Amino acid sequence: MEPRDIALSAARGRIGFGVLFTLLPSVAGGRLWLGPEARQPGARLAMRALGGRDIALGLGAVIALDRGSPVRGWLEAAAFADAVDAVATLLAGDSIPRGKRRGAFLIAAGSAVTSALLARALDPPPERGEVHAPEAAATGHPSG
Repeated sequence: MEPRDIALSAARGRIGFGVLFTLLPSVAGGRLWLGPEARQPGARLAMRALGGRDIALGLGAVIALDRGSPVRGWLEAAAFADAVDAVATLLAGDSIPRGKRRGAFLIAAGSAVTSALLARALDPPPERGEVHAPEAAATGHPSG
């Protein structure tokens, strides 16, 4: 399978998870991540917000791939979001059931690594001096 195909499948999967978390936050959040706490109003709000984030990241990547546009930024954003999800899951400790915590961490960490690798495979970093935003240096885009 080619990196583009993997990225397209991953982006579509992200959209699917986003829709699930947006429409059924208690069910998705309860079964996949938080456990019984997912029924709380604040948890449902957070699950919907994460769902919207994932829909946006997935759609951005799909549209970029479809149009032959650079996809690296979308994949790097997804990698960062997933890395934050993985760390947040670990920091939650025993407030999340152990099995759900382990599964959510592995999914988030695996997705972060996959997105980061695909970003570099599909769109190599620009040549030195092409990027003028210092923030871009954090993702391997050298500044002038």
